Amino acid sequence: MKSPHDDVLILGGGAIGLATALALLDAGRGVRVMDAGSVGGGASHGNCGTITPSHAPPLAAPGVVAQALRWMFTPDAPLYLKPRVDPALWHWLLRFAARCNARDWRTSTQARSALLNDARPRLADWVGRYGLACEFEEEGLDYVFRDPRKFQQYVDEAAMLAEFGIATEVFDGAAYERDEPAMLPGVTGAIRFPGDARLRPDRYVAELARVVRERGGQIEEQCRVDRLDTTTTGVRLTTSQGAREGREAVIALGAWTPAFARTLGLKAPIQPGKGYSITYSRPALVPRRPMVLKDRSVCVTVWDSGFRLGSTMEFSGHDDTLNETRLSALERGARQFLREPMGAEVHERWCGWRPMTWDDLPLLGRAPRHEHVWLAAGHGMLGISMSSATGQLMADLMTGRTPAFDPTPYRPERFA
Repeated sequence: MKSPHDDVLILGGGAIGLATALALLDAGRGVRVMDAGSVGGGASHGNCGTITPSHAPPLAAPGVVAQALRWMFTPDAPLYLKPRVDPALWHWLLRFAARCNARDWRTSTQARSALLNDARPRLADWVGRYGLACEFEEEGLDYVFRDPRKFQQYVDEAAMLAEFGIATEVFDGAAYERDEPAMLPGVTGAIRFPGDARLRPDRYVAELARVVRERGGQIEEQCRVDRLDTTTTGVRLTTSQGAREGREAVIALGAWTPAFARTLGLKAPIQPGKGYSITYSRPALVPRRPMVLKDRSVCVTVWDSGFRLGSTMEFSGHDDTLNETRLSALERGARQFLREPMGAEVHERWCGWRPMTWDDLPLLGRAPRHEHVWLAAGHGMLGISMSSATGQLMADLMTGRTPAFDPTPYRPERFA
């Protein structure tokens, strides 16, 4: 049988691949999305679903290296490095450490905020325009503190964020406790980011897939791509469901991007940063808006359909073991802050890999030395938050339109 010939072949059916597919369809291109598993089954599935321009500051920041070294042998620490011999990881960590300074922090913050500030209103527009039923609410997000020193550190940082278009409101502990009955006594203070929002990520990705199909896009699940070859006129894929041919290909494989990129002679210095979450039935008394319990780095998200504790960052390769110590740390953190820290029923215990680059910026653009291949990967902890802006940027670049913001900081060539 003759293999199907498509316009754009998108490798990866997570939030980034599907958002890119939707934006390309709107631009008049045809798409076929292929995923080795089920749509949204990777990092898009179990994250906390917060939409966070507030998270523009990168993980690589002054003081992070010293803190990480202190946490290195603490299995339940918010940032954990599993000791092992892995030359690629140690090379990545050295490059990451070199960026933990004020100049690079500012550079990354500026580039991340450009993506996030474009994505936030664009996502709201998509929810309305396409009728995305994903429990989206524009209610802001709170950082909550019991440690006075940590609170003051973030108050100082919040003042700097105004230059990047990130609004903040600061509350003392007593005022915050009066406004938020779900909190236990002992809050030192809180910082609110009124421009943030939230959604249910698994439903968001499912809705993107629905709209892509309704607009004529093809989606193939359980379709593993084993090989990509370029031709003078396009690309040819070898997949578990047969050959596929197209005019162009977009690699949006998240934390699995590096191994695939190497087969094309491309560098994609992405490390899998493992995150965890536990989803419960909704407790009777829940916070009024999403929050991050900053002393313990635990994110709390509430939907009509459930309640989720999540976060942590673990560098342990592609180990898919559910680490009970780290799952328990989420619950311990919630118990320190919330009157009802968990729901009566556990719906899901989950882990997934965030695709982390050492400069905390994704790779977005044409692949070096490959005219018909594009990269859209490396969004770290912000794939959902950056998805709509990434999709539109990729569509603009691939159709020759002028993007809404400068794409230079995300060019894959910076790692060539």
